[in-house]
Amino acid sequence: MAQVRIIKGKDMTVPVWNPAIEFIEREALERLQLAHLRKTIAWALKTPFYQRRLAEAGLTCPEDIASLRDVRNLPYTTKDDLREAYPDGLLAVDREQVVRLHTSSGTTGTPTVIYHTQHDLDRWTELVARCIAATGATRRDVFQNMTNYGLFTGGLGLHYGAERVGMLVIPASSGNTGRQIQLMRNFQTSVVHATPSYLLHLHSALAGEGVEPGQLGLRKAFIGAEPHSEETRRKIESLFGIDAYNSYGLSEMNGPGVAFECVYKTGLHLWEDAYILEIIHTETLQPVAEGETGEIVMTTLQRQATPLLRYRTRDLSHWVSGHCPCGRGHRRLARIKGRSDDMLIINGVNVFPSQIEDRLMKTPEVGVNYLIQLEKRGSLDRLVVKTEIDARLFTGDPDALDDLRERISELLRSAILVKPVVELHEPGSLPVSEGKAQRVVDLRPAF
Repeated sequence: MAQVRIIKGKDMTVPVWNPAIEFIEREALERLQLAHLRKTIAWALKTPFYQRRLAEAGLTCPEDIASLRDVRNLPYTTKDDLREAYPDGLLAVDREQVVRLHTSSGTTGTPTVIYHTQHDLDRWTELVARCIAATGATRRDVFQNMTNYGLFTGGLGLHYGAERVGMLVIPASSGNTGRQIQLMRNFQTSVVHATPSYLLHLHSALAGEGVEPGQLGLRKAFIGAEPHSEETRRKIESLFGIDAYNSYGLSEMNGPGVAFECVYKTGLHLWEDAYILEIIHTETLQPVAEGETGEIVMTTLQRQATPLLRYRTRDLSHWVSGHCPCGRGHRRLARIKGRSDDMLIINGVNVFPSQIEDRLMKTPEVGVNYLIQLEKRGSLDRLVVKTEIDARLFTGDPDALDDLRERISELLRSAILVKPVVELHEPGSLPVSEGKAQRVVDLRPAF
C-alpha cells in the first residue's frame, strides 16, 4: 500500500500521494493529456452515439486530434444525451468488463447511468486518495463517512479512497445524528465527510447530547455536494476547531475526486491527467477570459466504460490564476458559485422541480396548481410542497386529507430522496401567474 509522503512547501510541509504526477511539469502534463485524449476518442468511437456525433464533426479516428486545442472541435455532451442513451447507449466496452454502475436522476425521471470497469474504479480510487492526502489526512486517521451510499457516488467514492490511503473507515452513511455522535465518541473519529449544512446541524445536536466539540477527536472535514460560501466553511472550522476542505465532483465524472483543496486552501486542484476542463460562456458557448465565471465543461481522460466528451456540467466557476504555494502543477478551480439550470440542491441532494411535478400530476386528487418552497430550519434545508386539491375530489374530510398528505409525501420522497412537508390547499387558493408560472420560491438566505 502506498503512503502519504511529505514534501517541503513554501512555508509548511506539503502532504502528497503521487509526487511524480502531482508535481509534473506543465509541458509533460499536456503531452500526457493529449495521449489520454486520443485513447478516450478511441473508446468513444466504440459507442454508436459518439460514432455518429464525431462523424458529424468530421472526426473519424484518434489521430484527427493533433493538439489539445482540438478538443474544441469535439461535440458537446449534455445530460439529455445521457438520458436518451439510457441504459447502455454510451457503454464503450463489453458488458462482461463492467463491474459497477452508478446512476443519478434527471428531470424526466429517466436516470443517467455511468458504467465502470475495474480499471475505472482503480483510477477513481487513486484520484480520491490524492485528494485525501492533499489535506494532510493519513493512515493514522479514523474516517467517518456521513454521506449516502448506494447509487449516490459520494459515499463509495470517498470510502474506497480513504481505504486506499489506509484510514480506518466508518461507513456511517447519512442521517441518524445521535448515532453519528456516538460513533465519533466511541472511535475517536478524526476526519469526516459530510455536507456543510449537515455539519452545522451536527454541531447543534452535540449540545443536546451533552458533548463539547473539544471532547471529540475530530481534526478535519471534507465538505461538498452543495454550494457553500467561504463564511460557512469558516463557521464550521470555528465551531468544531478543525480544518474544513472544499471538494468538487459530479456523478458523470465519477463523483468525488475531480478537484480538491490542499493544505493551503487556495482553490480546488483539478487532476488534469484525468480530466480536461474548459470554462465557456453559457450562451455563446465560447471560452471565457481567464478569471471570468462561466460553465464548466469536462472531458474524461482515463475512463474506459463510459467516456464523456465535453460534458456540459451546468456548474458555474472560474479558474484561479497563479500558482499554489504547495507547488502542484495542476490548475485550480474556484468554489462552485451555482448552476446555469434549474436544478435545486437540498441538503446535498440534487432535485429537479419537474421531478416533483411528475409525481404530483400522477396523483388523481391533486389539482393543477402547486408551489415548491425552500426554507432554512436551523442549518438544514426544508422543502415545502404546496398543492391544491382537485375540486371534484375535495371533501374536506380531515382523515382523508391527512392520508393524502402522507401519501404524497412518500411518493415524492421515493422520487427525489428528500421527504418534503406537504401542504394541501383548497382549489384556487394558490397564486396564479399570468405569465410563466413561478413554481419555485427559494427563501433560503443567500451566501
